[in-house]
Amino acid sequence: MHKKLTITLDERVYYALHKNVGKGLISQFIEDLVRPYVIEADLAAAYREMAEDEEREAEALEWTEATIGDVGSEPR
Repeated sequence: MHKKLTITLDERVYYALHKNVGKGLISQFIEDLVRPYVIEADLAAAYREMAEDEEREAEALEWTEATIGDVGSEPR
């Protein structure tokens, strides 16, 4: 369920939101920005969900294996 909220913005910010985000998309844009700061995440569940994503885990492993050689060859 969504609730309506009225906010006041600087005029330049208002017009920039319309130009860059698009009318009708601003509410979702602001919600996506604010959500991590106001909703406590269940990190354990999020980590379990990520670990269950086999494609993502394979890509992560491939990336870490590819970069491990970079660390040892960096000059100190």
